[in-house]
Amino acid sequence: MARSAIINVMVQAAMKAGRSLARDFGEVQNLQVSLKGPGDYVSQADRRAEEILFTELSRARPGYSFLMEERGVVEGDDQQHRWIVDPLDGTTNFLHGIPIFSISIALERQGQLVAGVIYNPAMDELYTAERGSGAFFNDRRMRVAARRQLSDCVIGTGIPHLGRGHHGRALLDLRNVMAEAAGIRRLGSAALDLAYVAAGRMDGFWEDALSPWDIAAGILMVREAGGFVTDRGGGQNMFDTGSVVAGNEAVHRTLLETLKKPVS
Repeated sequence: MARSAIINVMVQAAMKAGRSLARDFGEVQNLQVSLKGPGDYVSQADRRAEEILFTELSRARPGYSFLMEERGVVEGDDQQHRWIVDPLDGTTNFLHGIPIFSISIALERQGQLVAGVIYNPAMDELYTAERGSGAFFNDRRMRVAARRQLSDCVIGTGIPHLGRGHHGRALLDLRNVMAEAAGIRRLGSAALDLAYVAAGRMDGFWEDALSPWDIAAGILMVREAGGFVTDRGGGQNMFDTGSVVAGNEAVHRTLLETLKKPVS
């Protein structure tokens, strides 16, 4: 598959940062970990990967702005373009030796998502998408799954933990979706959850209390794979609300309806 220049830039940056994460993952027991907040750990590996991504993307596209998990907002001279970057989505998995984590890079142009890359270096799985050009898994085109009934579907979600999320709301959602779906999965990386929906591995996904860098690349990926993504109210304010609901047209619609139900 011939990649565009911008996707090549993003992939090369992700691969370089991924090699750094893979080395650290192999010695995960030796990492020095600092406490960033309740249940939210950030490691030296996280910082190293972010530095690589910042350096590589800045070199390739000087002047672009950044929104990054650790650095926050970095204003560039080019106000039309912004990188949205998570150098390690799934930090808790990483620190426990669970090989489900990812690097997520998205590019906004004039406020619109135009390119996305999600890379899991532990499994060497690369997901890419560009607006109007489709979505790909290791250079093979992706399509969302075709299942239409929740009773046939595996649905991904996030589960609030210490210091994050609304536990009561999550338990209500779980009860309602559990009663309808064939299965529920919690991977621990929202970026990979959305990539899995785009690839048809999972039929749908919902989660709250997310940040833009968790979901930006994945939102574009699902859409370019033929799926639908909104916030839990059915709107397009995912970055503001922190909520996301994704799936094919039928699953997305049913999930939105199910998430509105009271406990029966």
